[in-house]
Amino acid sequence: MSRRILVDINVLVDVLMQRHPHYAASAAVWTAVEQHGLSGWVSADSFTTLYYLLRKTSDHIEACRGIQRVRKVFVIVPVDAALIEDALHSPLNDFEDAVQHECALRVKATSIVTRNIRHFRNTSVPAVTPEAFVATLDLT
Repeated sequence: MSRRILVDINVLVDVLMQRHPHYAASAAVWTAVEQHGLSGWVSADSFTTLYYLLRKTSDHIEACRGIQRVRKVFVIVPVDAALIEDALHSPLNDFEDAVQHECALRVKATSIVTRNIRHFRNTSVPAVTPEAFVATLDLT
């Protein structure tokens, strides 16, 4: 597989916190990256928010384990001053989404996998839900 995907934080949280009904499709995206050679990327700025969300339901050690799981599977997109500047000038209304989109552009992602596809309407990198993305995979 030569596709590159940027995985939004909601997909990661679905897996790490086993949030149903989203867990199965999000876990299938994670498995595609981990076991089937799909190139999966995560924005560096996602990690602090991810820790914060994990920490709400677990202790520091468990939250750090979740962070390590993500780090072992996904490639981290650095967030630097130039990327932030580009996000500030993005037509997207939500700054966090603009950063995600700029990260996707930076790594030449073919799609952003997110449950919030409406946040990425009219962007140059198409957004797809985990369910829709998994339906396109040929893992044979």
